[in-house]
Amino acid sequence: MEPGSASFCGSYRPTDVQFLLKPIDIDPIDLVEKERLIQSGRRHYSEMLGRESLPSARYLEVFQQALAMGLRPMAQGVLDLAAIIAARRSAEITLVSLARAGTPVGVALRHVLHEVFGRAPVHYSISIIRDRGIDRNALRFILERARRDPAGLVFVDGWTGKGVIARELRRALADLERDWGLSLDPDLYTLTDLAGVGVAPSDTDYLIPSSILNATVSGLVSRSILNEQIGPEDFHGCVYYHEFAHADRSVWFIEQLLEDTRDLLAAGYMPNAQPVDPRRAQAHSRALLARLRARFGIEDENRIKPGIGEATRVLLRRVPDRVLLRDPEDPQVAHLLELAREKGVCWQRDPSLPYHAVSLIKGVIHA
Repeated sequence: MEPGSASFCGSYRPTDVQFLLKPIDIDPIDLVEKERLIQSGRRHYSEMLGRESLPSARYLEVFQQALAMGLRPMAQGVLDLAAIIAARRSAEITLVSLARAGTPVGVALRHVLHEVFGRAPVHYSISIIRDRGIDRNALRFILERARRDPAGLVFVDGWTGKGVIARELRRALADLERDWGLSLDPDLYTLTDLAGVGVAPSDTDYLIPSSILNATVSGLVSRSILNEQIGPEDFHGCVYYHEFAHADRSVWFIEQLLEDTRDLLAAGYMPNAQPVDPRRAQAHSRALLARLRARFGIEDENRIKPGIGEATRVLLRRVPDRVLLRDPEDPQVAHLLELAREKGVCWQRDPSLPYHAVSLIKGVIHA
């Protein structure tokens, strides 16, 4: 397969994004079996995909409440992140979002950079996988087939949790520089950086509405897959959920978000191009991980998922042990309580958390 032939726009408009992913069919795996295979080391998480389903009617009500509460802070974050990017890139800008949490952010940034800052970015969404690195075929397409200026590439994600993907990106690009002799900016640009490992306008754990839905707010695309169906010249894989088209909110969500950015600007908001100092987030992240590992006897740090976004992902597609909430009365975590109720997962209050929420993945090897 020729690199680049699998690019598509999902359910977004063609000008919004090109997914450099290969749509494949894959049989979904039972979540408990998936966890056993991952935690035993027999399979890598990227080789498998659990069954994705549409949210319940009650959960959609909670999502609408989250949207009403979280859209304005997200809009401000997009404006500020766009200002940071515009200040750091003097020539053409190529947004390279990390599928799939980064995709809605990349789509919104493309619009804001054009409308507010007079720039004309191109946006691609590609795969990066923990312990497996970045999709080099996708990068080769961007740099060689699309002839984009390497100095203009900006890697974008929604948020950081422990900083695993930001560190994976840095390692992958160091390897690429060694192998290709090409230096790319290794920083990961996000709306909020809880781990203090990238570039962001905030280090606050706030409710990003796109983080609490799956494919129906991300172009109907699954997370990326790297298994035996992916050949040496292929992009990493994904599932395209055609069957969810009737429930898709991807373009609608972007339109709502952009409307809020315009309202902010009309009210006199001035985007801030100064990223947050990462040192406070780094200290909070290290201290929390050490405390939770000791408290719950967790050897594998991958089972700890801090922040609203990561905590939600665990409840949507992993096997949770429990959810820790700083304040269960805070409306920003209402969706987590609803998911915990639907899935029979226990939660507990922990007012000492530096974040609103942390999910712990259940150890299931001997379960």
